Amino acid sequence: MKAKTFAFAALALVAFAFSQSLLSTVNFGASEFCKSVMNLIPLVSMLMIVIAGVVYGLGQMMGAETRARANVWATACLGGALIAVLIVVVSKPVLQAIYSGQGIIEC
Repeated sequence: MKAKTFAFAALALVAFAFSQSLLSTVNFGASEFCKSVMNLIPLVSMLMIVIAGVVYGLGQMMGAETRARANVWATACLGGALIAVLIVVVSKPVLQAIYSGQGIIEC
C-alpha cells in the first residue's frame, strides 16, 4: 500500500514539475503568436483597403450588374479592414483587463 502511495506521490510531483515547464512554454508560444498577429493585421488591413479601391475602380468600367457586385465586394473589403483595425486597437486593453497582473500573455 505504501509503495502505491509513494509511486502516486512521485508521479504527481513529476507531473506538477512538467506542467509548470509546459505552461511557461505555452505562455511564451501564445505571446509570440499574439505579437505576430498584431504585426500582421495592420498590413492585411491596408492590403484590403487597396484591394477595395482596385475592385471599385475596375467595377466602374463594367456593366451595371458587375458594377453593383464590385461595389458590394469593395464595401466588404472596407468593412473587413475596419474590423481588423478594431481588433488591433481593442484586443490589447481587453486582454490586459481579463488577465490583469497575471503575466499570461504579453502582446
